[in-house]
Amino acid sequence: MIRVLLAEDHAIVRNGLVELLAEAEDVEVVATAADGEQALASVAELRPDVVLMDISMPKVDGIRATASIAQADPDVRVVMLTAFSDRDRVVSALDAGAVGYLLKDAEPDEVLEAIRAASRGDAPLAPRAARELLAARSQERHADLSKREREVLGLVAEGLPNKLIARRLEISEKTVKAHLTSVFQRIGVTDRTQAALWAQRHGVRADSDGG
Repeated sequence: MIRVLLAEDHAIVRNGLVELLAEAEDVEVVATAADGEQALASVAELRPDVVLMDISMPKVDGIRATASIAQADPDVRVVMLTAFSDRDRVVSALDAGAVGYLLKDAEPDEVLEAIRAASRGDAPLAPRAARELLAARSQERHADLSKREREVLGLVAEGLPNKLIARRLEISEKTVKAHLTSVFQRIGVTDRTQAALWAQRHGVRADSDGG
């Protein structure tokens, strides 16, 4: 039996979720909470397997509550269930320790399957949330590149070999190779072709400033 805590400040939504989960033979709602403080107190007392956590709640919001739970009891799996799919909230929730991110327009079966997935150790993500997460991580990798690394990567994308890159930038071939090694690690690729494709997808050019 998967023991679930529901943290949701709107009573109608909270009661609807209780009714939904009551229909599942393998799920038991052990408590509900109307704000983040109640959620933290109930988690400490009951140690549920999964917490369905709203983001926007009084007293303690869902992201802060999630961070507290992740620090105090990492075995409790938090799945966000929210109306918000913007990049900042998705990234903040997952960085805080949530293992999943669902939207409130999800189908009932999706909510149930997400709870089961979280209890198995998987990471259920709504497609929109997954897209925002990937975009954010990609943007972070781009921002991590130095100006010189972006220049080298941009010239690789143009098809230039190391010797011509060195000549264009007035640096040694050894320095070009060192920059490329760093670039490959930062953007998560293993060869020039993958690096060139990555640069093209993200608009990295030899004369770009990374913005």
